[in-house]
Amino acid sequence: MSTINNMSLNKIPTTVVTGFLGSGKTTLLANLLKKAKGKRIAVIMNEFGELDIDSELLRTCPLECDDEDEAAVLVGGDDGIYELANGCICCTVEEEFLPVMEKLVARRDQIDHILIETSGLALPKPLVQAFNWPGIKEYCTVDAVITLVDGPAIAAGRFADDEDKVKEQRALDESLDHDPSLQELLDDQLNSADLVVVSKSDLLNEEEQARVKAVIEKRVPSSVKTAYINNGDVPLEVLIGINAGTEKTIDKVHNHHDHHHAHGAHHDHAHDHFDSMVISLGTVDADKLKLSVEKLLNEFNLFRIKGFAAVENKPMRQVLQAVGKRLEVHFDRLWEAGESQKTELVLIGKGLDEAAVIAILKSAEV
Repeated sequence: MSTINNMSLNKIPTTVVTGFLGSGKTTLLANLLKKAKGKRIAVIMNEFGELDIDSELLRTCPLECDDEDEAAVLVGGDDGIYELANGCICCTVEEEFLPVMEKLVARRDQIDHILIETSGLALPKPLVQAFNWPGIKEYCTVDAVITLVDGPAIAAGRFADDEDKVKEQRALDESLDHDPSLQELLDDQLNSADLVVVSKSDLLNEEEQARVKAVIEKRVPSSVKTAYINNGDVPLEVLIGINAGTEKTIDKVHNHHDHHHAHGAHHDHAHDHFDSMVISLGTVDADKLKLSVEKLLNEFNLFRIKGFAAVENKPMRQVLQAVGKRLEVHFDRLWEAGESQKTELVLIGKGLDEAAVIAILKSAEV
């Protein structure tokens, strides 16, 4: 049995990965599963949007390992992954999250570790507090809350506290016109962190890295470590085995969400301000689809596009991921025999014109 699993009086250690939309949570988890050295891991996923793109990507990850003995052994559910349908885990802790945890507790002898990927719009605190519930606290502990932040986005000042800087950025780029609630959400995710991971650090120069470091240091105590990574690649030991026992101290974390409630404010979640659309298409021309997605990113207030494409004359499934103005495309696996080859995309943004979006994407169909 892993020494990690013997910590905290043999409780199952649980890693909570949180972070804003498109910060790279699924990529981080995928790399973690590849390097898990055969640990028996249960995964709980909670994402905003109707299409489970992230969980589908994660299911293929262990199969891509060069050394299968190094990959995790997924435990629980039909395939080791539990999916919570609601976009905000903090709204449904009792209804959705606790029943899943009870199932895992019942199988605790078969599990070395639990990984939870929260929605980019979820607050870590209510989730961590659930680990103090009877029936959970005796058997599970929060090894760490890992907050993932998008390095280039932070460097651009998109979620800075400096209002003048935000106004300046807004004047230059309409895509940076985020609600104050999103800035508070970032603060609240950082307030709960035991480890902060800055993704896409390869896209930062020295000045930008210093800017990101200043933003993080302003929000988290010096005892919280920060790791800078490229493409989710970070040693397993950095993420697992922190043994923070975060549930014991989480009540001391006072965040914007608590402040609003203390003053009788309406429970207004950041995701109330988003539009979420799922678009299904047939086979597409890869070049035309790329142009269509780039057109959408330039013409609409889109925060994220993510999905799969069935590309003409290609036996493999193509993955598209766009955050802000950045678009990444790659093939992840062969289409399986009998599998329906279709294109499915989830879009998250504000004030989206569904008919116009569909028309632009349909122009890529063969």
